[in-house]
Amino acid sequence: MTLTQLRAFVTVARLGSVKGAAGSLGVTEAAVSGAVAALRRELGDVLFIRAAGGISLTPGGSRLAAGAAEIVGLAEETRHRVRQATSGTAHLRVASTEAGVEQVLPALLTSFGRRQPDLDVETLAVPVAVFGDLLRDRRADVTIGPAPHPAPAVESVPFLRFQLAVVAAPDHPLKHRQRLAPAQLAPEPWLLGPAGLDPDTLSGAFLAHIGVEATGAKAFPSVTASLNAVAAGAGLSVAFLHVVRDDLRRGSLVRLDVTGARLGGMLYASALTGERRSPTAAALCRFVTTPAATQAVLTRSNGVPMNEFRPPVHVTIWS
Repeated sequence: MTLTQLRAFVTVARLGSVKGAAGSLGVTEAAVSGAVAALRRELGDVLFIRAAGGISLTPGGSRLAAGAAEIVGLAEETRHRVRQATSGTAHLRVASTEAGVEQVLPALLTSFGRRQPDLDVETLAVPVAVFGDLLRDRRADVTIGPAPHPAPAVESVPFLRFQLAVVAAPDHPLKHRQRLAPAQLAPEPWLLGPAGLDPDTLSGAFLAHIGVEATGAKAFPSVTASLNAVAAGAGLSVAFLHVVRDDLRRGSLVRLDVTGARLGGMLYASALTGERRSPTAAALCRFVTTPAATQAVLTRSNGVPMNEFRPPVHVTIWS
């Protein structure tokens, strides 16, 4: 039994298919199938059977998936800590939504980095549905955004209450309408960032609630690009209020008066509990609750020094 075999099986179990696992791991389907076959022979269990829409784990496969995820996670964490000890640099992997990576993490991590010398940060843009898996598998140290589904090994710290705003171009026909019912907005063209319809985010839940479907929305490479298109009159979008506040003040965007919709939420920093949490992850979870962190996020950074810039890794594993 090898780490490669266990990693392949854990990925198959998580994604529900050999093809999906191969794509996630960057290997061939034959390599994943061979790794799983070796485990089946060694353990004397088929581990999973094909079922409608994916796979169904056997009782033995379920036990292996839980244990293997822990083993693979510990191996990744050990590799991470050895690299940190060897280089003398603290490494931190922070996952968030596409909007969070673009509009929350740069200012937050820049401010945190001033208090943590020799810090190397990698950011991951992922769907909310995999937050918990990334933490438990040690592929991320901290997630910033919605709290993952409750789990014994994960602790979530609330740190910032936020508001969303439905925005339009200054000459949009709905500009002067008061107390718009959310359902009135459904037929409008919606312009969104890459993961704007993620139902586990507040904005995605709002759009699903009013009946916006993928066919009625356009995705842009970034949230900023979508807001630029909104300002040009191409449609509506929903964004963090603190992000568009300057645009509202300048008049390049207007905020629509929408009633009866949940447009307020909370950001959380989530990490493994106790000794499973790295010292750097623990320091970030403490920092997010400070006034300095709140100020950094709400005022936003006007940019990150070029020598500190690290592009996010976009991990598109949709469940």
